[in-house]
Amino acid sequence: MGGSHLAADILRTLPEYESKIFVHMDYGLPNVPEEILSKSLVVASSYSGNTEEVIDSLNTALEKRLAVACIAVGGKLLEIARENKLPLIQLPDWDLQPRSALGLSFMALVKLIGDDKLFAEAEGLSQSLSSGEFEDLGKNLAEKAKGKILVIYSSAKKWAVAYNWKTKINENAKAPAFCNVIPEMNHNEINSFEIPTLSEKFYFLFLEDSYDHPRVQKRMSVMADLFVQKRLKVEKIRLSGQNHFHKIFSSLILSDWVSFYLAGEYGLDPEQVPMVEKFKGLIA
Repeated sequence: MGGSHLAADILRTLPEYESKIFVHMDYGLPNVPEEILSKSLVVASSYSGNTEEVIDSLNTALEKRLAVACIAVGGKLLEIARENKLPLIQLPDWDLQPRSALGLSFMALVKLIGDDKLFAEAEGLSQSLSSGEFEDLGKNLAEKAKGKILVIYSSAKKWAVAYNWKTKINENAKAPAFCNVIPEMNHNEINSFEIPTLSEKFYFLFLEDSYDHPRVQKRMSVMADLFVQKRLKVEKIRLSGQNHFHKIFSSLILSDWVSFYLAGEYGLDPEQVPMVEKFKGLIA
């Protein structure tokens, strides 16, 4: 749930993992045939180790005697893993919010599935990526976005990146933000920006990638031009980097800076999530 499934979303952007990983964001287990579940590895991932939906899924998997592994800092998940002698990767407790621990969660998941080549590539990002190089652009975008509702568009293959952008704005800046993918939105959502008094409230970010399908790239370019003609606020952000994950994590670092400075524009603490904590208390 929340920041703890983002690593799996990002891993699924690789074609070789797209059909091998199912991200379940709910109680219980995915509604798939038992014969598939029986041959699958259930990965219970919760940064805190206390996410109730994940604990419920883990207990259900144990009842069904399925293969299970866990990723967590501590909490109930760690206790259950040790009691049942389950494969476990314990993340370092650096007092981070789950969304800020994406790098740790991603490395843990890659290590767990045993992809040594990908692990080495991901590990190299700590040297090849410098967060500071994205700060000025992030601050500039935040200033432009103040008072607007961000809508992030990407190709379907990069949905995980757009969704990460959305959640960073939601949690860090405490602001509404939404995302969708192209070409799907060309068949419905594109029609919803005909009313100037409504559409002027949005700020559209187009996440462009030269590796997207040529027709998707054209659709994105044409749609951005149409929005500009309607005098809507548009920003094109090109995904670029040395390799697949360098490109993705570069964009996500930029989203961190945007959401960080946007929180500052609103005078809010980007770290804390009081609404989430209040909600948890009410459903306890």
